[in-house]
Amino acid sequence: MKLDTTAAIITGGASGLGAATARHFASQGAQVTILDRDAARGKAVAEEIGGHFAETDVTDEDSVAAAVAHGVEKMGKITAAVNCAGIGTAEKTIHKEGAHSLDHYRRIIDINLVGSFNVARLAALEIAKNQPEPDGARGVIINTASVAAFDGQKGQVGYSSSKGGIVGMTLPMARDLAREGIRVMTIAPGIFMTPMLAGLPEEVQQQLAADVPNPARLGDPREYGRLAGFIVEMGYLNGEVIRLDGALRMR
Repeated sequence: MKLDTTAAIITGGASGLGAATARHFASQGAQVTILDRDAARGKAVAEEIGGHFAETDVTDEDSVAAAVAHGVEKMGKITAAVNCAGIGTAEKTIHKEGAHSLDHYRRIIDINLVGSFNVARLAALEIAKNQPEPDGARGVIINTASVAAFDGQKGQVGYSSSKGGIVGMTLPMARDLAREGIRVMTIAPGIFMTPMLAGLPEEVQQQLAADVPNPARLGDPREYGRLAGFIVEMGYLNGEVIRLDGALRMR
């Protein structure tokens, strides 16, 4: 697969890692359809890169089905799906107000894990319709986990659970889709300069960056986008999780 012949849907593409991925893919000649709940920002990014937009709730089956159909209508096919939509709200298992809210936990799991699976399964149906390349390849699904899947910190029980689930579904999904020529990969980012972190005080950003061994800085979302593009083009990468974290191990 080549980026200049790729037709990608990218969830969470209105900002952060998703927007950086959309921009990188489009700069390399890919067709891109952004899926996001933020219609204003999603449309703006899509217009900027010459792509398409579908307002989407990743947790809703009908919403994702309509978005996938929109992507096919606009691009003619789907060869890549990149899941970047997610939330990272924190809460400890027990705290001064009582036990961790069950509704809060379910919401994190629903958006991060169930939402990623929902998009992946429906995108796979469309990718499986593509004419195979000489090696049998029809497309690729790239999910986003986190280093928190492996060494989550205090208050991340819900977030780490959701990202651990994404890590856990990588290999079995790749095996499920092997016959259709669809690869499945996961990127586990460390601490990246996303809009959430950009709003923190400068000294807090510096403290976070100091925990990264090398290079001692926050990740650039464009680095995530370039790795996603490399995965699309590197056809022998399948069923694996790649940590993108500067050797960070959270304590």
